[in-house]
Amino acid sequence: MRNPGLLLLFCSTPLLAQISTDPEVARAQIELNRIKVMVETGAMPRAQIQKAEQAVADAQDAATIRNSIYNQDLTKDQADELVAAATRRFDRRQKAFDDAKALVDMGAMPAQSLTNLRADLDFARQECGLAETRSKLAQEAIAMAEAEVALQAQLATHPSEASPLAERFDGKGVFTTEMFERVEAAYTARFGKALPVSANGETAVHRAMGFDHRGRVDVAVNPDQPEGVWLRAYLTRNQIPFFAFRQAVPGKATGAHIHMGPMSTRL
Repeated sequence: MRNPGLLLLFCSTPLLAQISTDPEVARAQIELNRIKVMVETGAMPRAQIQKAEQAVADAQDAATIRNSIYNQDLTKDQADELVAAATRRFDRRQKAFDDAKALVDMGAMPAQSLTNLRADLDFARQECGLAETRSKLAQEAIAMAEAEVALQAQLATHPSEASPLAERFDGKGVFTTEMFERVEAAYTARFGKALPVSANGETAVHRAMGFDHRGRVDVAVNPDQPEGVWLRAYLTRNQIPFFAFRQAVPGKATGAHIHMGPMSTRL
């Protein structure tokens, strides 16, 4: 007769090297390995493997969300995967709720059994909303970076045609941390809210495009809106260099923003 404990040891040992470093994913993977062994010994029905695999996938999606939803430096692929992970988790909870409700409607389960499932579904719905908001912000940051890349290409080839894309002010050609802190403080004092910084220094998006954004700051304000008009005037008055983008690459998202500091250079 086979020893289930000994079989578990031999079967799971090669898989331990594949265990995720994320605690929740690791627990789900270990449980999947245990269930696979129990199924092989006949102690569990094979259908349990599929449930355990779904638990691993759900834990992996949860890890993606935890690692990305408050990350201010997402690439386009990461933003897309964040939304996809949140959507998959919502779909799983919607199915669980619908299946349970069908049993309640048949009288096979009490109505109160839906309480926790409904709460899980509501949380997943909110999670989807947060993921979509975070993805939208990432897409706007990408559009801003693309606008800067397009402007630099225009300045290199057709300088006289660059003006419709941005307003340029060279000031003293210097932008320091101390200058940035003064701008932040003045903006907050004027508008009663924080300066909406979309990129502070180097970002994954700028690196992917081959640009060095260190020592530069992108602010997500339209240069023709009150906040943008005030910021341009403040930067001009204090001789701080900036580029004011009124539009981005044709066919892309708005990308309107104010870039503080000299234009980014090629890595």
